[in-house]
Amino acid sequence: MSITAPTGATQKLSAALLAVGMAATVGIALGFEHIGGYIPCMLCLEQRTPYYIGAPLMLLALLASWLKAPAIVTRGLLLAGGALMLYGMGLGAYHSGVEWGWWEGPADCGAGAANQDFGGNLLDQLNAVIPPSCSEAAGRFLGLSFAGWNVLASALWAIIALRAAFKR
Repeated sequence: MSITAPTGATQKLSAALLAVGMAATVGIALGFEHIGGYIPCMLCLEQRTPYYIGAPLMLLALLASWLKAPAIVTRGLLLAGGALMLYGMGLGAYHSGVEWGWWEGPADCGAGAANQDFGGNLLDQLNAVIPPSCSEAAGRFLGLSFAGWNVLASALWAIIALRAAFKR
């Protein structure tokens, strides 16, 4: 299938599903952070970037499909969304490997002294929150850490995006 082949309902529905799905995925991560109290590490925050870019990109793909833009525009945006999710999947796999101790993580992840005395200044204490180490999973649900679940979510969104980019 060519990337310039005409688009249709598959691309429109996939773009809508991807926009909502990507936004919901990063929304869940933000919910765990702000409501659940899980403090994300540096790699956790980095894994959100493909979603921050991908969700609006899928809205553009939906708009391009809806406005009947040239097929290469819609398919190109879906392809870019799929590539972003593959990148996100790679980040999640890397982070999972760091958590399981299969390889070393970044040296600056979670670095810093935990017991600092700022003389009782509340503002300084609030700004001194030290993120957790990338090598320790904040929690495991059904055997997977947040990074592991991100691998699965990213893989799902990548499959949907790439399938829509190349399907008639």
